This record gives sequence, structure tokens and C-alpha cells, in this order.
Amino acid sequence: MKNIPKKDSNPKEVRPFVLVKAFTFSSLIVMLTATIVIAALNAHWVRNILLEKNKEYNSLLVENLNHQIFLRFVAPVVYQHGEIKLRENAQHMLLDTVIKSTLHSFHVEMVNIYGTDNIIGYSFDESQIGKKNAGGVHYEKAMKNQVTSKLIQKGSFLELMFWFPKETKIITFAPLIQEVEFSRSGKRMVIGVVEVIRDISDDYQDVVRLQGLIVATCSIIMGILFLILRFVVKQGEKIIEARAEERLKLEEKLSRAEHLSAIGGMTAGVSHEIRNPLGIIKSSAQLLKKKMAKLDPDSNIPNIIVEESTRLNHIITDFLDFAKPRVPDLRPCIIDEVIEKNLIFLASQIQDAKINIKTQYQEDIPEIMADTAMLYQSFLNILLNSFHALKENGTITIATWSDPDFVHICFTDTGDGISEDVLKKIWTPFFTTKDTGTGLGLGIVKNIIEAHKGQIHISNARPLGTKVEITLPIQESY
Repeated sequence: MKNIPKKDSNPKEVRPFVLVKAFTFSSLIVMLTATIVIAALNAHWVRNILLEKNKEYNSLLVENLNHQIFLRFVAPVVYQHGEIKLRENAQHMLLDTVIKSTLHSFHVEMVNIYGTDNIIGYSFDESQIGKKNAGGVHYEKAMKNQVTSKLIQKGSFLELMFWFPKETKIITFAPLIQEVEFSRSGKRMVIGVVEVIRDISDDYQDVVRLQGLIVATCSIIMGILFLILRFVVKQGEKIIEARAEERLKLEEKLSRAEHLSAIGGMTAGVSHEIRNPLGIIKSSAQLLKKKMAKLDPDSNIPNIIVEESTRLNHIITDFLDFAKPRVPDLRPCIIDEVIEKNLIFLASQIQDAKINIKTQYQEDIPEIMADTAMLYQSFLNILLNSFHALKENGTITIATWSDPDFVHICFTDTGDGISEDVLKKIWTPFFTTKDTGTGLGLGIVKNIIEAHKGQIHISNARPLGTKVEITLPIQESY
């Protein structure tokens, strides 16, 4: 007989949709990385945009301040005193008034004015006045008539790392231009440098909040896409597992079909080769029994030959029934009546074994189309197996009920149940835990139930015992 490698029929052990799963998790990593990159680029972009916008704003502010200083301070002071001396209190107070009135409500935190010698001549912070070489490279560029700006951010390490600083300031250095030519050269001279420091923390944080909203929205959208992708993968995995389970069942059926085919061929030959001689042996033994009754009435040899011939004939019949199941002769059948016939036939054994039989029949169970003789044989085998599993005073409960499509039959005994190892092999042909028997009884039962388009399931009952559940269709086209 052809050997077929054993397949694992447990769908949970089917290899999952590995590639798609890997794609799903890699997609999540890519999405998270993309979100972080977008956040970083967005922060850099926001920083640059904010810097450019405030550069323009500060340039206009400084231009206006330059105009007001020249118009309201430089021109009058030069006209009246001939030169500018900020050390004089009157000139300092006049400049302070001009600057503060011009910059009122513009959120300017600090203004420093440098002379052409890089010495601070005016500052909101009086302690800075007189400080030398404080302008650095930005002062040098302003003296060359260039406007420069820089962004300064302060905060903790985490605040700066996540682009949410506590303070953000913009510093602009711009040349202080002489608007009216006092010389014949006609050139507009740089007469000093203005440093303006503005606190733009609120503006920056507003933009950062908008940025966070954008990043959060992107993250939510990516998360939803990931969940959708994960759902699709799960569905795909279920489909793959279902197909794998179906494939395993088909392989199991194919293996069983080939096995049965081999048994069928073998039993067909055995039945022809053994049954005819066996019939002759049995007939001869019966004749011998009659003759021995006259010669030696106490001899049991003919009886033994007849009994063993009958037992061997039953074994051959089991082989034939298992290997070549009969086609059911479908007629209207009432399940409860078939079970009652079994119980009447087994009444003496039930009484001898002191077995309690409990029946729970649902009323008005509909008729089904079935072969009464075949169902009788299957129920008989199940009850006999329950008898062997029971001890004295054991109980067998037989319940029947129906739903719109099926009739259900359940046999439950109070025996010791079936071990998990035996339960896995229970449908294997020739497997038996008894000292006698062919191991084909349950296989024959399964063939009969499946021939009726039904299903059978055997499991352990709780707390002890075995449960056999059978489902038969009420209406089925054959």
C-alpha cells in the first residue's frame, strides 16, 4: 500500500502570512520614521520661515527707527549743537524718548546703538553703555551697509531637542544711515549701527503648535492607514490559514480514500478466498456436531469450530462494511424510533450490566430521509462502546433535538473518558484499545453518518465521561 507522509492538520500550526506581516511592520517603521523626518524638516522649515519673516519685519522696523532718529534727533541736535554727544543727559533723554515712542507696542526687548568706533552709546540696559567691541562680526557687516539677523533660542536640553524652546529671540544689526547729505560728496554715510532684539517666543510657539497639529494629523492618518493595512493582512492571513486547513483536510481525505481503496481491494480478494472455505468449514462443523452428538455427546469441538467461524465471518463483514460502505436507501425516518429499537435489542445487556439509560427526546422532531438499518447499526456500535467504558451503575444519557436545518443526537456516558493521545487516533482504521475487535467500529459509524451528509464529533464530557455528537440534515438533495 502506498505510504503518504503524515500532514499536520492543526490549522494553528500553519505557517502564517510571514511576508505580508513583515511588510506590515516594516511599513509601520517607515511611517514612524517618515513622521519624525517630516517633523524635523517642518521644524527646520518653520525656523527658516520665521527667521525670514522677522528679518523683513525688523528691517522695516529699523528703517522706520532710522528715519525717526535722524528726523527727530540727529538733525535737530546737529542743527542746535553742531555735534552729537550722548553723554549729555539732554541728548540721551531726547534719543531715549524718540526710540521708545517709535518702538512702542512692537515688543522690542532691547535696542543698542553703536558708534562708528564699535562702542555702545545708547542701550535700554544702561549697564551696556560704553561697552567696547560688543557687536562682533554682525557690527562689521552693518558698517558695510548690510543688514544681518540671527535667531537665538533658550531652554532645557529636551525643549531644544524637540524644537519647543522656552524663549525665541531675533537679533537684527542694521546700519544707521545719514538721510541728508551734509557734505558735498553726496554719499549717504553710515553714522552708526542699530541692534534690535525682539522676543518672538509667542509667535514661534504658535507656529510650533500648528506644526504639532500637522504632525499629529499626519500621525493619525498614518496610524489609520496602518490599522487598515493590518486589518487587510489579518484577513489575508485568515484566508491563507483557511485554505491551508482546507488543503490539509483534502490531503487527509485523499490519504484516507487511498487507504480505503487499498483495503477495499484487499478485502475483496480476502472475501472470495476466505468466505467460501469458511462457509464450508462452518457447514462441515455443523454436520460434525450432529454426528458427534451420537458418538460423543460431551465433545465441544464442533461448537468451537462453529463459533470461531461465525466470529471470523463477522470480522470479514466489518472489513467489507468499512472498505466499501453501502449507499443509503433513503426513506422517511424518525430518529427516536431507531434509538428505541436499539435499547429494546440491548435491554438484557443493560440489565445485566446495571446501566442506567436516560432519554431526553425533544417533541415533534421532524422526519429525515435516512437508511434506518444503517443508522441502527451506527447507534448500536456507539452504545456498545459506551457499555465497555462504563462501570457498574453507570449512566448513558441520550438526547435528541432539532433546529430548522438539522437533527442532533448526543450520547453521553459517565465513564472515565478518553485520553488526549487516544482521542487523536480514534478515527484511525484498525486502532483499538480493546483486547478484541478490529478497530473498525467507529470508522464504520463515521462512514454511515457521512453517507447521510451528516457529521460526528467525539469529545470528553465534563466532569467525566465521553460525549458523541451527531448532526444529520433534515432536508438534503441526494
